[in-house]
Amino acid sequence: MTLGLAAYSAHPEASRGRVHAEPIEPSKSGRNPFQRDRDRILHCAAFRRLEYKTQVFLNHEGDNFRTRLTHSLEVAQIGRAIARRLQLNEDLVEAIALAHDVGHTPFGHAGQDALNICMKGFDGFEHNLQSLWVVDELEERYPTFNGLNLSFETREGILKHISRKNIQIHREWLGPLAKRFDDGLQPSLEAQLANIADEVAYSNHDIDDGVRSGLLELDALNDTELWNSRRLFVLQMYPNLEGRRLRHEVIRHMIHLLVDDLVNQSKKLITDHQPQSIEDVRNSPPLIAFSEPIRRQVMELKSFLFKNLYRHPRVIGVTQEAALQIEFLFEYFLTHTNEIPAHFRIQDLDHPQRRIAHYIAGMTDRFARKEFLRLR
Repeated sequence: MTLGLAAYSAHPEASRGRVHAEPIEPSKSGRNPFQRDRDRILHCAAFRRLEYKTQVFLNHEGDNFRTRLTHSLEVAQIGRAIARRLQLNEDLVEAIALAHDVGHTPFGHAGQDALNICMKGFDGFEHNLQSLWVVDELEERYPTFNGLNLSFETREGILKHISRKNIQIHREWLGPLAKRFDDGLQPSLEAQLANIADEVAYSNHDIDDGVRSGLLELDALNDTELWNSRRLFVLQMYPNLEGRRLRHEVIRHMIHLLVDDLVNQSKKLITDHQPQSIEDVRNSPPLIAFSEPIRRQVMELKSFLFKNLYRHPRVIGVTQEAALQIEFLFEYFLTHTNEIPAHFRIQDLDHPQRRIAHYIAGMTDRFARKEFLRLR
C-alpha cells in the first residue's frame, strides 16, 4: 500500500493495468502508472492543441481569456489540492484532469453541438467518449499500439458519461469500462473528484472572463448568494477594495469556500459509508460532494452564468457562426474524403462520417476557421 494514501484511494501498485502490457518501471527510479499516464497526456498533440480551443470565448477574441488548456491546468491544480487533503492519489487526479477535455471540438460547446447534429444517424458525438477515443486510438506516438495506452483508472475517469446506445455499440472496445455503467457503479474517488474540480474551476473562472469581456456586470453578481456572501466577507477585511482586485479576491475566497466545503462533506460521506477499498467505493453512492446548502448556491451561480454569459447575445452570435463553419466542414469532407489526412481515412471498422468527426474534433479554433475560409 502506497504511503500516505487512504485505503479507499487508487493505489498505483493495484492498478488494473493497460490494454497493451508494458514493462513496469523500477520502483526506486521510475514513475508509477498514473505518473506515466500524466506525462503521456502532457506530451501528446491533442493536449497541446487545447491552447487554441475555446473555453467560453473563441480563441481569436482575445489573449487574456481562458482556453481549454488553461482551464485543464486549473482543474488539475484544484483537484490535486483537494486530493491531498482527502489522502487520494494526486497523480491520478491530475492525469484525469489534464485529459478530460482532449476530445472537445473547436468553438466550445457550440462546435460540439453542431458536430453532434452532423453525426445524427451515425451514433452522434459525445465529447467524453471522444476524449477516450483520442487517448485510446487517435494519438500516434508508439510503435506497437494506437493511442497512449493509459491505465484503466485514468481511462475510467476520462469517460465520465456515455449514452446507453454508445455503450452497446462500442462494448467490445470499452471492455471493462462498460461494466460501471451496466451495473450502476461509481468510479474511483479520484475520478469523482476530477469531475467536481472541473465544476469548481469553470464556475469561478468564467466569472473572471465574463467580467473582463464586459458581458457580465460585477454588481449583477450580487444577486447570487455564493458571490455576494464572499464579496461581503472580503469587504469586511478590505473596505475600499474595488475593480479587478476585488473581483480576484472574491473569486479566490469562493474557491476556498467550495474546496473547504467539498473536503468536509466528502470526509463526512466517507465516514458514513466506511469504504475500505476502491471496490467499496465503486459499490457506494457518490462520496465526493458539496453539502446541500453549498450545492444550491453553486447551482444558482451556474444558472446565473448560463442566462447572463453563456446565452448572452454576443456569445450566441459568435458561436452560431462557428457552428455553421463546423457544419460546412463536415459536409465538404463528406464529398471530398480524399482531402482528409490519410491516417483519418484508413480505418476499416469505422464509417467515413466517424473519421470526419475525428478530424474536425481535433481541429483548433483557428485551424477550423482557416479551413472554412479556404474551402468555402
